[in-house]
Amino acid sequence: MADNARAKRLADLIREVVAQKLQRGIKDPRLGTHVTITDTRVTGDLREATVFYTVYGDDEEREAAAAGLESAKGILRSEVGRAAGVKFTPTLTFVADALPDTARTIEDLLDKARQSDAKVREASAGASYAGGADPYRKPADDEAADTTETDGDAAE
Repeated sequence: MADNARAKRLADLIREVVAQKLQRGIKDPRLGTHVTITDTRVTGDLREATVFYTVYGDDEEREAAAAGLESAKGILRSEVGRAAGVKFTPTLTFVADALPDTARTIEDLLDKARQSDAKVREASAGASYAGGADPYRKPADDEAADTTETDGDAAE
């Protein structure tokens, strides 16, 4: 089993080689300039590599890019083997990266929270406190209450 540093170096090399080959070497129109390689992970035995990618566009372009990457898998693997110089070239698996979708979902949730906060801010703009500004007792108030009770008893 290879060490983690070697797997990381190989993953970085695979990411660079695949990105460069997609940019310059593959003539497939489905793999235009809207495909971005975001990350690559290699198993500990250096036999399998997972390449994460994003596609700028709608669902139809994402499906076309996935089909284009699947058809170019052999060419990309050959290029990786040539650049890496390892005994066994890892098999490539392409996975659409969920990070942009997750970020979009988080942004939508944050927008909803901002709108909810704005509604609460508007509702509380002219409101006043129900029990006064400071409804808690203070030790000084307790002493003043004790003094008035004692003074009242002395007057009788």
